[in-house]
Amino acid sequence: MTEPQQRYYITTPIYYVNDRPHIGHCYTTLVADVAARFMRLSGRDVFLLTGTDEHAERVVEAAAERGLTPIQWADRNAGAFEDAFRLLGFSNDDFIRTTQKRHTEKVESYIRRLNDSGDVYLGDYQGWWDHTQEEYVPENTAREHDFKSPITGKPLERRQEKNYFFRLSAYQDRLLKHIESNPGFIRPESRRNEVLGRIRTGLQDVPVSRAVDPDDPKSGWGILMPGDESHRIYVWIDALFNYLSAVDTDDRRKYWPAQAHVIGKDILWFHAVIWPCMLMALGEKLPGCIYAHSFWIREGRKMSKSLGNFIDMPTLTAYIDRYGLDATRWFLATQGPMGATDADFAHAKFIEVYNADLANGLGNAASRVSNMIAKYFDGACPDPTRWHGSPSRGEHAGHDWPAIATSAVENAMTRFEALDIPGALEAAVALARRVDGYIHATEPFKLAKDPEKLPEVGAILYHAAEALRIASLLMWAAIPAKVEDLQRRFGCEFNPGAAPLRDLAAWGGLTPGAHIEKGDALFPRADGEEAPPEPARAETS
Repeated sequence: MTEPQQRYYITTPIYYVNDRPHIGHCYTTLVADVAARFMRLSGRDVFLLTGTDEHAERVVEAAAERGLTPIQWADRNAGAFEDAFRLLGFSNDDFIRTTQKRHTEKVESYIRRLNDSGDVYLGDYQGWWDHTQEEYVPENTAREHDFKSPITGKPLERRQEKNYFFRLSAYQDRLLKHIESNPGFIRPESRRNEVLGRIRTGLQDVPVSRAVDPDDPKSGWGILMPGDESHRIYVWIDALFNYLSAVDTDDRRKYWPAQAHVIGKDILWFHAVIWPCMLMALGEKLPGCIYAHSFWIREGRKMSKSLGNFIDMPTLTAYIDRYGLDATRWFLATQGPMGATDADFAHAKFIEVYNADLANGLGNAASRVSNMIAKYFDGACPDPTRWHGSPSRGEHAGHDWPAIATSAVENAMTRFEALDIPGALEAAVALARRVDGYIHATEPFKLAKDPEKLPEVGAILYHAAEALRIASLLMWAAIPAKVEDLQRRFGCEFNPGAAPLRDLAAWGGLTPGAHIEKGDALFPRADGEEAPPEPARAETS
């Protein structure tokens, strides 16, 4: 009897439908997609969730400006997100929308539970409201930012209203203990320190509802409070529940709790403080990790619509059209802002990374090896056991390939588990680069001039090809199409998840005698002098 698969549940934020998708949405989802793909390759039972957040007041405003109903506007933009995610090859298992009945009914039930437990109560609130983010800003934060939005710089609005509140303050000590006892709960480290510092200043109870104004259509857009339809559930509370509502079914409950919530740093507080405290109040287990990455800038400048330098879907599409989907995914995954600092989407950097990692890395090594196998062995994978002599070039440049490959696999697996996506992929591409160094040191193209040394040439090329096969497996999560192409060229049947990664990547997977296809270059070298691709004019709406 086989052991059950270890489960892995990873989520992205659900994205506001008041605007179209852009690089920020795509990057967060790509991080989750790459992690999910690798975990599937490792033999895990994976569930990847993404979706859209649709009950914001700005949705009503944007819809009205266009003569649409809120749901019509939400439908249009939710469709744009689904189209964008298909374009980028994301492998999400579900796409949840907060207007769906399966979500709204669950949210009502969670709020009822919190009402019944006394964790939600009716009270009065006065504070600074950030209309652009649809959230209240603490007094000290408002003062620190001159009573303007910390995110957009727009003026804050002083509001006083009656709300239902969640007793966040009651869970301060428990949350603090959990964060201090679990160093990986909030990552990276700088985000953890940020949250801890703010918690230690004291937690205040937070609104979970907004009053419904019969004369204001914005105020009624959302899920009404159970038992009190004069209030609707605050959009942020509604949205956070999606992570639970999507898997709170008989067949999906096994995935809870999530191993990772991948988010942008701007929404850290809701996810690292309010969300876990609500889960505690509900008696639910907490997620394993809240990972809050930084932002993208472009060519050294902060992106903004006013500067006209925003990386929107037409821009990403232009890069995909010129350099390929996998190359675009690779750049985002390896150069993205997973740490505490923002990352620069610079065209020159894109070309540099493309050429170094893909064209001159995996692609060039694969071409050299397959070309020599075609030339010296008629395209048949050589048998390394036919060679029994001493190496003509030292100890084959000191390469103990089974040990080197095993170390790369373990390194990548450890880093993927920690959501160190750039580090994991660097371990993979470093293995591919090492093949080039090996060929340079052993010079099989010179040895092949002596027919008696062909068995040694075969052993060298087998080692090189097998190392590339394993390196490509470790890169598959980021560049799936190209890796599947390479595996096919090397005569391998590649079925991700059919066997655990350690088995797939065990040394000796190439079959001697199998046909090794030469083929075109996986990644043609890019011209570093060419101008950035020009995006097609985006549709206005």
